[in-house]
Amino acid sequence: MMSKQAENIKEVTSVIEDKGDTIAKSPSVDESFFASPLYDFLYPLRPVTNQWSVKYVTALFALIIRLAVGLGGYSGKNISPMFGDFEAQRHWMEVTLNLPIDKWYFFDLQYWGLDYPPLTAYHSYLLAKLGSFVNNEWFTLNISRGYESDDLQAFMRFTVLLSELFCYIPAVVYFTRWMGKHRNQSPIGQYVAGAAILFQPALILIDHGHFQYNCVMLGMTVYAINNLLDEFYALSAVCFTFALGFKQMALYYAPVIFAYLLSRSIYYPRFNFPRLVTISNATIISFTCLYAPIYISGGFRNIIQSLHRIFPFSRGIFEDKVANFWCVSNILIKYKVLYTQSQLQLYALLATGLGILPSVLITFFYPRKFMIPYTLAACSMSFFLFSFQVHEKSILLPLLPITLLMTSTDWDVLSMVSWINNVALFTLWPLLKKDDLMLQYITMFLFYNWLIGNFSFVTPTFLPKFLTPGPSVSDVADDYRRRSLLPRNLMWRIIIVISYIFMAAIHVMDYFIMPPKAYPDMWVLANCTLGFGCFGLFWLWNHYKMWTIRHKSLSDL
Repeated sequence: MMSKQAENIKEVTSVIEDKGDTIAKSPSVDESFFASPLYDFLYPLRPVTNQWSVKYVTALFALIIRLAVGLGGYSGKNISPMFGDFEAQRHWMEVTLNLPIDKWYFFDLQYWGLDYPPLTAYHSYLLAKLGSFVNNEWFTLNISRGYESDDLQAFMRFTVLLSELFCYIPAVVYFTRWMGKHRNQSPIGQYVAGAAILFQPALILIDHGHFQYNCVMLGMTVYAINNLLDEFYALSAVCFTFALGFKQMALYYAPVIFAYLLSRSIYYPRFNFPRLVTISNATIISFTCLYAPIYISGGFRNIIQSLHRIFPFSRGIFEDKVANFWCVSNILIKYKVLYTQSQLQLYALLATGLGILPSVLITFFYPRKFMIPYTLAACSMSFFLFSFQVHEKSILLPLLPITLLMTSTDWDVLSMVSWINNVALFTLWPLLKKDDLMLQYITMFLFYNWLIGNFSFVTPTFLPKFLTPGPSVSDVADDYRRRSLLPRNLMWRIIIVISYIFMAAIHVMDYFIMPPKAYPDMWVLANCTLGFGCFGLFWLWNHYKMWTIRHKSLSDL
């Protein structure tokens, strides 16, 4: 007589049928984050009749988590005279609502002058118009500066949720569904991967805690990727142009997107002149639509001013402490003393150009769909590590394609992705601490790692069942439950474990030990140095991975 455990194994490894598509692989091999709490939570919804509800359940819980984070502090709260990013976003709504377009990029530049591309301005105008129906005092010109009422905070938080609900969440769900179907992954496995991406803590804490609208730019980028996957190249160019039109940092992705579209037009599989013309026209028309109101209202002078505001080269090679090459090496080499501003700009340009070259070349000569997240991750990480004027929040750009790799079913890839997500969150600690988001940081760090199974090695069967909730998946995968999400390679295991030990040590010293007066930023620089080392190692691994899988197909991975 077959035992209960054997029956469970048979059930889990049996053929899964979804609308005529047959998938005959064991979830223990085929599914992302198999036997994690996240998988266990969604496993009961695996029957075909329940699968329609998974995306709504996932989105609902994603929104609830974002609402909870939004109950905390935000950038510049009660800190006059400049306040912070919350006030910057509110002020842009005030400016765009009350002034003609030709004044937008010229008004009040010593305060929070508008310094993002036109789509951000139009987005601010629409949100301000919506808010003015509720309370016009929120955006009264000059009088509303520093306004921080509870109802305004609630409205502003709501606008981020609304923006993410339209621009980011649907794009991620579609991406995971596309990748899952082409990997012959079960529907529940696809949704687990999507949930792992949507619950990424760094973006949640920055957009819904610190307060920004990165979800719009990142969502438009994912839409561009989705259209590349579906081979709608002109539409992909439009979506990426809108991403650039919202935040100029989308340039981190531009070389790879350009190389992919160019390769598909002139090289792979053959020269396609109509496609090249269509993509070019779509890009030109998109930029024209974005800048037409700017030009009509103020001519070329208005366009030049907007470009001057968008690219602030006068600010220096770096501003705050950030986990990239220039800031960390500046501990030993005082760049701002030894070199002029123009020299530093040139060096940063050369270093960034060399850094992105491999990803651009691989994209052009091997324009494989499954390679897009890898090449985008390598290119954007090169910008973060070596380019001019990088902020700590800029790590969200390489984190997007890195986190999209959570659709992989390769244990080693998932291990590296979860590790670098933790490192990225760690490097945001000084910023989040300043914003009074320590509780949110700790909670999200622990919750996310538990959810994706990173704490599986501390949840053996004798602990309470709620630590591994759900059906019998956990019972038939004890070997998975007792593994942390670490790669098989011993060297990488050692590196990752050591990095976690140093993270914990830096947190303890930052909390209990005051830095010397001569070195007030010692713990922040320790944070940046560790983060840079980890990012650099991941960057090298990413390049190695790109090179080794460039000839493979999606079904081989």
